[in-house]
Amino acid sequence: MSQPITDLAALEALYGAPAAPSLAKECDRLTPGYRTLIETSPFFVLATSGPDGLDASPRGDSPGFIAVADDKTLLLPDRRGNNRIDSLRNILHDPRVALLFLIPGVNETLRVNGRAVIDGDPALCGRFAVDGKAPKSVLVVTIDAVFFQCARAVLRARLWDPAAQVARASLPSTGALLAEASAGQEGGDAYDRSLNERIPKTLY
Repeated sequence: MSQPITDLAALEALYGAPAAPSLAKECDRLTPGYRTLIETSPFFVLATSGPDGLDASPRGDSPGFIAVADDKTLLLPDRRGNNRIDSLRNILHDPRVALLFLIPGVNETLRVNGRAVIDGDPALCGRFAVDGKAPKSVLVVTIDAVFFQCARAVLRARLWDPAAQVARASLPSTGALLAEASAGQEGGDAYDRSLNERIPKTLY
């Protein structure tokens, strides 16, 4: 029998009070330790909200690709992608963003909530050029809250455990997924062959 929880009092009664450390770890700016985590991270997920709903987009590059301008400001290069620009469209509508940073081999994650501005200044974008190729824009994020997330989720997932890794060949290929979703209009074996050649050449 379903038992929907529809009010805050019932929810809080079910879960109880948060542990003191879970509240104490939240800051409105980067501590030196939080800064180190961000500068070590090669990957984060960017969550945004827009008129058509929510979006969560993976972002990654070599550690240090996220620049810390000061203890309240992050600079995030918007690397080359598929030009859907769902996240950027959302930010134009609602500047609030949430970031989840991961570091390979580290079970704790880092969460940042803030507000983003899309900056297309050529000089700023040029600071993030790789192989002479600059991003088209940089997200300037003003931090409202930052805190680390404990290790439970990553440990339960065995995310960094080599024994838990899945062979990519055991799953549908990108071309197969695209063909299935588009009723055969896109994708297929030819798409897989071209993608394997194209991606390494179009990272930046």
